[in-house]
Formats: sequence, C-alpha cells, structure tokens
Amino acid sequence: MRGKTIAFLESRLGGHVGELIERRGGIPLAAPALAEEPDVDPAAIARLIADWPKRPAAAIVFQTGVGTRALFAATDALGITDDFKAQLERTTVVARGPKPTAALRQRGVRIDLSAADPYTTAAVLDAMASLELRNATVVVQRYGDVNTELNDALVARGATVLDVPLYRWSLPADTTPLARLLDALDRREVDAVLVTSASQVRNLFAVAGRDARTDSLRTGLARTLVASVGPVSSRALRDAGVDVGIEASPPKLGPLLDALDAALRG
Repeated sequence: MRGKTIAFLESRLGGHVGELIERRGGIPLAAPALAEEPDVDPAAIARLIADWPKRPAAAIVFQTGVGTRALFAATDALGITDDFKAQLERTTVVARGPKPTAALRQRGVRIDLSAADPYTTAAVLDAMASLELRNATVVVQRYGDVNTELNDALVARGATVLDVPLYRWSLPADTTPLARLLDALDRREVDAVLVTSASQVRNLFAVAGRDARTDSLRTGLARTLVASVGPVSSRALRDAGVDVGIEASPPKLGPLLDALDAALRG
C-alpha cells in the first residue's frame, strides 16, 4: 500500500481502519457512509416479552453486541429484564460472534449455540442446523438492516421469524466526506476502495444519485481496485454495477487488508 490512497466507507471502526492503512504505508481517505440511529419500539418489545409464554420461541439469535445491549437497555427501561431473562432460560440462545457473546455474558445469559469463526450468516445457520424449526418461532435481533439471508433460510426450514429492530443504518448527517470521495474518484486520485458492508454501497450510490453523479461514480470505481470484505458486500456492489477486484476470505478486515496489500504490491 506504500504511497497508495485507500478510501474506506467504514464509520464505527473508521479510526482503526485508517490506522491499519497507515501502518502499511498507505494514505487513508475516510468517507464514512453510515450513521447508527436508534430504532427501538418499546411497546413492541413489551408485547414480545408479554406474549412469549403464550407462544414460546424455539430460539433467539443475537447478531451484534450493539443490538444486544440496546435490547437489554430497553427491557431495563420497561422494568421487564427479569421476565426477559426467565424466557431466555427456556429458549435456545444463539450468539453470532464475540461481541454479542460478551454482551450476553455481562447479563449472565447462558449461550447454547455459537457461530464459528468468521461469524457469518452461514456460520449462524450451521450452528442452528440441529434445531427443529418447523412450525417454531425464532426471534432475531436485527442489526442495522434486516438480515434477509438469515430470515429466508429460517423461513425455508418452516420457522416463523420475529425480527426485532433496535438500531438502523442511515446516511451520516454530514455527507461532505462522501462527496469528496466522488471528487477524488473523478480526479483518479484513489487507488483502492474498501467496502465492509452492503449498506455502505447503497448509501454511497444514494449520495451519488442525489447529486446526479451515479454514472461518474461507476466510471470512477471501474478504474479503481474495489476490495470487498465478503460475499454480502460483493453482491451489493455487483447489484450496483460495480466489479469486485478483491473479496476477503475469510470475510474479515485483516484478511481484506492483507489481500489488498498483496494486490497493490503485485
């Protein structure tokens, strides 16, 4: 990466990503594409907990640490955390990765099934393969977007999915950095673009569309090395008409940067 300009769309871990690029000799260009906004419906959560004994869930899937903490914060505010934890005692608890695992352990919640590294949706489904889900209810803690792949797979196995929103991804209030990225792509000043979520792709194209720059964005990305963290991000890029130059395997930031470094050196 030495001397190369690497644009990235990461928001929450943006500072960390920039540091990793700099350590490899690259020049980071931050263009945060996501803002995390609360999307909690306390009344819906209260109904979920109240109705649980009447129609017990066979499993509950905790996908993120942020969402897990937000769900417990909501039950705390409603005064129903003890009821919630009592229901969890009679339910198969599934954790997607280390962050929801840590949040659950902080609350003293037993974890029955854990997704294997690299903690993808496929790994979650593999962990749940032994569960009988026909005519069963599965509660899914949503992250910023609905996990369509997970929900569809559970429905295909005969389950009814109750999706619980807690936060959502939106455009940042300040989209100036994204506009600067569009300008830099037009000027051919970017050597690679790192994409770490499908939502980043949608928001980048939303900003370009708002400013009537969709075609120039596609042109700029076509002459730039586009590096995707995994298949979900890659699918969003291809749906937007963008060729993916690198897809990390396993789908993690470290392997993504390693692959990008090797490609740029090559």
